[in-house]
Amino acid sequence: MTLDIITPDRKVFSGEASAVTLPGSQGQFQVLNNHAPLVSTLARGPIVVQSTAGQQTFTVDGGVVEVLQNRVLVLAEAIVL
Repeated sequence: MTLDIITPDRKVFSGEASAVTLPGSQGQFQVLNNHAPLVSTLARGPIVVQSTAGQQTFTVDGGVVEVLQNRVLVLAEAIVL
């Protein structure tokens, strides 16, 4: 699936992922290939991206995620360093 993580300032990540773990406002959840359509708000916490290149972690300070047809779009308020 394709994953894009975007903040108001820049595109943080764009590429293929096999799994994405997200900090939903009602609890952590994971998105895999062929996931059902979904829109959710995000709380502050880590986004863990699994890809062929390995695992990457980004910490967001809230936002929104949309999952549709093997595309995951994260609109993050900010990336916490």
